[in-house]
Amino acid sequence: MEKRQLGKSGLEVSALGLGCMGMSFGYGPPADKKEMIAVIRAAVEKGVNFFDTAEVYGPFINEELVGEALAPFKGEVIIATKFGFNLDPDDGFKMKGLNSRPENIRKVAEASLKRLKVEAIDLFYQHRVDLSIPIEEVAGTVKQLVEEGKVKHFGLSEAGATNIRKAHAVMPVTALQSEYSIWTREPEAVIMPTLEELGIGFVPFSPLGKGFLTGKIDENTTFHETDFRNTVPRFTTEARANNQALIDVISGFAIEKEATAAQICLAWLLAQKPWIVPIPGTTKMNRMHENFDAASLTLSPAEFAAISEASSKISIQGTRYTAAALEQLAKS
Repeated sequence: MEKRQLGKSGLEVSALGLGCMGMSFGYGPPADKKEMIAVIRAAVEKGVNFFDTAEVYGPFINEELVGEALAPFKGEVIIATKFGFNLDPDDGFKMKGLNSRPENIRKVAEASLKRLKVEAIDLFYQHRVDLSIPIEEVAGTVKQLVEEGKVKHFGLSEAGATNIRKAHAVMPVTALQSEYSIWTREPEAVIMPTLEELGIGFVPFSPLGKGFLTGKIDENTTFHETDFRNTVPRFTTEARANNQALIDVISGFAIEKEATAAQICLAWLLAQKPWIVPIPGTTKMNRMHENFDAASLTLSPAEFAAISEASSKISIQGTRYTAAALEQLAKS
């Protein structure tokens, strides 16, 4: 698989990375550990060297899974993890708000190093902007961790342009991780031009729309009671029925290219900019191969423009998060 550089940082990763969250968290009960280790290691054999996790995925168990799975490939792979949530030890380590205080950042870094079985965290993201802590202080703390050899690169997730600039002025930001896909186009207006100006890489999460863009989900699909899509407005039965129109458009292009809907969506992202590295996630071996085969699917400028135009004409029903969550992100 071809490699890409995340902006001007010098950090070189595979054109597609593996988002590991869903193996342990978010989409129902954790998947079988042995099977997930097999999927992760098969991804390495396929040429993937970029893996994404976070302290809160589980919490903790996803980092432990990734650490165990990638232990045989030490020095050959890039592991990204995240800090920034408050996990209450007196209440089962449930997430209770944000926490990017310097002491917590350091605490998370030390714990993540152990769970990931590494000497330094390759890419350390602030998981969400904490409005109670100046972003400059966050960046300064990570800069100290870099100077101490515990972290190699600094990243942000779902941050706005102003905070990206403030953080970057203190400690160069290697990558921004935010939701971006063929049905979530908001970053195109302000965020992507900002990243290009500053030389920051872009790591889209949910590049397959939390599974919907694969064409394998429709209005009749049911989710496990612990699956967070049950709370997402874009995944109501009515919204899914309406949004099927987008799948029909994507599927048309997939037939023309002798590809799958998922591959079209990933190839469309890769065709945007050379510093974009999507991180699709899966728990299935066959889907892993399908997703990463998209790295060899080339869209001509005309094909890219046609997909962009046709998909933009579809009115997407439902927001990607609840109103309260979106209000919080708007301040970031």
